[in-house]
Amino acid sequence: SQLSQFTTTTNLSQQLSELGSVDHGYTDDRVDKVAEPERRAFTYLLLSGVRFAYASTARVLVVKFVSSMSASADVLALASAEFDLSEIDEGKTVTVKWRGKPVFIRHRTADEIAGEATVSMAHLRDQESDEDRTLKSQWLVVLGICTHLGCVPLSGAGDFNGWFCPCHGSHYDVSGRIRKGPLQ
Repeated sequence: SQLSQFTTTTNLSQQLSELGSVDHGYTDDRVDKVAEPERRAFTYLLLSGVRFAYASTARVLVVKFVSSMSASADVLALASAEFDLSEIDEGKTVTVKWRGKPVFIRHRTADEIAGEATVSMAHLRDQESDEDRTLKSQWLVVLGICTHLGCVPLSGAGDFNGWFCPCHGSHYDVSGRIRKGPLQ
């Protein structure tokens, strides 16, 4: 009985391997047995066209989104300003407007530069050397707004020949550092 059962199982497995499957679904539904093979090419072309349209639309949306985050032309125009420095005499300060705020541009003399370089850091609230505050030592460019109340200090005034804020009496040196007053 065991031998006959083994032979039946072996014959059945041989039959299955020859057919591929019991219900013949694999052989009946094969792609290469489509009744009209020229329709397959049309279907592939249609699907490829739709995928291309989706990809193009996605690309356009991403490009528009990223470009919307960049600064507009009017914002970029306000971000920079050009001034003719040749008109500023040595030892003089010019006040210009940038983004609606006053900016002091001072053409410093050699004596002013040397004097600011010798200032002891112990005398300064914000201990920053003169070399750290300028790109070119003869030119000082600072935002002309007092850090106390936001008023505009007077140029060429005060105890240190820099700026003086009459609102609360702060004195700034020629490097734009606070040296005397309530901000000290």
